[in-house]
Amino acid sequence: MNTPAATFTPPDTRYVWFRSRDDVQPYLNETAVRIRAGIMLVVPIFMAFTLVDIVFGTRWNVTGNVIRDTFDTDFDGRILYMVEAVRRTYDYTVQTWFLFYALFEMLAGMSVKTSYLSPTIWLSNWLARRAPAVWKPLAPKRFAWGIGASMIALCLVFFHPEKFAGFVNTVTTLPLLPTTEQYLPRWLPLVMVWVCLGFMWLEAILGFCVGCKLHALFVKFGWLQEECEECNNLSFN
Repeated sequence: MNTPAATFTPPDTRYVWFRSRDDVQPYLNETAVRIRAGIMLVVPIFMAFTLVDIVFGTRWNVTGNVIRDTFDTDFDGRILYMVEAVRRTYDYTVQTWFLFYALFEMLAGMSVKTSYLSPTIWLSNWLARRAPAVWKPLAPKRFAWGIGASMIALCLVFFHPEKFAGFVNTVTTLPLLPTTEQYLPRWLPLVMVWVCLGFMWLEAILGFCVGCKLHALFVKFGWLQEECEECNNLSFN
């Protein structure tokens, strides 16, 4: 008796982010993921310009014509003068909302259900509708987006150190963080932004996912155990 051949059900072409909505182990369309990474490049580019301006662009501007001698010198013997000077302050409202939206995008793509809430996923699906789908497991991408979400959270703390310190101190009931000064190094968020920009550029342009490679390395060493069969059976070639 002949056994009927198994029929292949093609993926839903109206929604090509996941191979199937019913997969126990979700698979993503790598083509759409790369398009989305290109769209999301706007986030680190915008933040890079913002942080460069903050770290290197603020200078004291002397106002008025009154410069008074204090009749004092510093340890190097230089004369000290008293002047009126101003320095630009920053309003991080736009940056904050921009980062919160980027954080939402990172988190939304980690689950089948929440992915439907992401505008960039819908846009990348539409742009990838005529390109061949390349199916890759979700687990490595979820790990990579977790790294991105951590970087975004770090930038949010940098912009609002007093609010984060107040939250931590309230939760722990201990004065762990100062609420009147910036406790993060000024170079740290700038480095994180450029690292994030590099990661997303590699993903969008070259198709090289640094977070996915780190995930594969951790699985190989046994530091991570995923339900994804491909993730736990690596040739690492």
